[in-house]
Amino acid sequence: MDIPVDITGQSASTRISAVMQAISQRIAVRSLTPGARLPSVRAFAKTMGVSTSTVVEAYERLAAEGAIRSRPGSGFYVAAPLAPLSLAELSPKLDREIDPLWISRQSLDADDDILKPGCGWLPPAWMPEEAIRRALRSLSRAPQSALTDYGVPLGLPPLRQLLARRMSEHGIVVSPDQIMLADSGTQAIDLLCRFLIEPGDTVLIDDPCYFNFHALLRAHRAKIVSVPYRPDGPDIDLFAQALTTHRPRLYITNSAVHNPTGATLSPVIAHRLLTLADQAGVTIIEDDIFADFEQTPAPRLAAFDGLNKVIHIGSFSKTLSASVRCGFIAARPDWIEGLTDLKIATSFGAGRLASELVLALLTDGSYRKHVDGLRARLAEARAETTARLKPLGIVPWLQPQAGMFLWCTVPDGIDTADVARACLRDNIVLAPGNAFSLSQTAHRFLRFNVAQSSDPRLYRSLATALRQKA
Repeated sequence: MDIPVDITGQSASTRISAVMQAISQRIAVRSLTPGARLPSVRAFAKTMGVSTSTVVEAYERLAAEGAIRSRPGSGFYVAAPLAPLSLAELSPKLDREIDPLWISRQSLDADDDILKPGCGWLPPAWMPEEAIRRALRSLSRAPQSALTDYGVPLGLPPLRQLLARRMSEHGIVVSPDQIMLADSGTQAIDLLCRFLIEPGDTVLIDDPCYFNFHALLRAHRAKIVSVPYRPDGPDIDLFAQALTTHRPRLYITNSAVHNPTGATLSPVIAHRLLTLADQAGVTIIEDDIFADFEQTPAPRLAAFDGLNKVIHIGSFSKTLSASVRCGFIAARPDWIEGLTDLKIATSFGAGRLASELVLALLTDGSYRKHVDGLRARLAEARAETTARLKPLGIVPWLQPQAGMFLWCTVPDGIDTADVARACLRDNIVLAPGNAFSLSQTAHRFLRFNVAQSSDPRLYRSLATALRQKA
């Protein structure tokens, strides 16, 4: 563990506290577990840049607190029970304005008077409220088992049949028995990580990518390696280099509407990526939760691969309701078998009520009309947001073909974390670029949700913040 601060020259009590904090942090992130031997006094003194007497005093105080215990002639050992997992401690220390978990909390907890152009979902007024109410009324008259019973392990059969037909529109040939419903796209990835990787395994992600991938993979104690993302997909040369250098088990990406950039994977890059991944034995999770925003379908890795080494996931949180939690996994049959057991072990039965509701909404004739309207409305919002940002010197990295996001650069010399901090004082939650970047190289970027960016207060606050930071 790297020591984050230079404590040389500090007072003796400060140096002792720093050593104690360093050990406590190791215990908190489980790099030191109960029974583990602490570094020797001499070795840790060298690491910390302090005297051995400072480390001895720190160890003695930790022993007095009951966190560690001494074994004469052997050293010091962790005595405390296994610490609850703390993602905040496990993650890099970031300013809160670019901390992914903090941004998510602020967006989810925000009152109605707080603007959320940094969030990743549509406003309630954009969702099919009347269709949801109509489906709920219909579902209230369903047989008792639909309202009260567990669902079958794979999930509601008619919904899986419908999903198979929908995926065929993107060239993905899949049987309903190769589809397992999940509570959400996030739960789908969580299950797949449990199924496919062990702590310490390497996982490739895009840079930038959806920021919750970072936290989720840290929760699984994976080693995360990022590959720069370009307008046509990952930098394929650096992708090949990462495969050779890091030997990852897994790659997680969006192939259609990429989050946060809005980019679309090209067929050429898709074929080269699949060839490289196949040669390296890497499994790919293709997150396709923005599929229904597309005007023209982009290439799907699962279609090219035939669901051999690619796993396809999706959900309806973005287009129907974030309150109705329903996602899905499409994978090869032998993997679905193992995933089904894992799902039973972690959540037992499927969420039948949510599945019945989604099925009703997808089949009552209103959904296609709803998503057609969303696509047109988002296209208008992308154009309007682009036009309103331009006078501020905020320019899209590319013009997305679909979706709700604009990935934008700000004028030279400005760090978007500073902009986010200033706008937060005006009750505006932004999503600065480094929240999405493992390499922390996106400090000049902001992700705007165009559906949440219509309020004039946003542009006034941005103008003020940019003037102050210029």
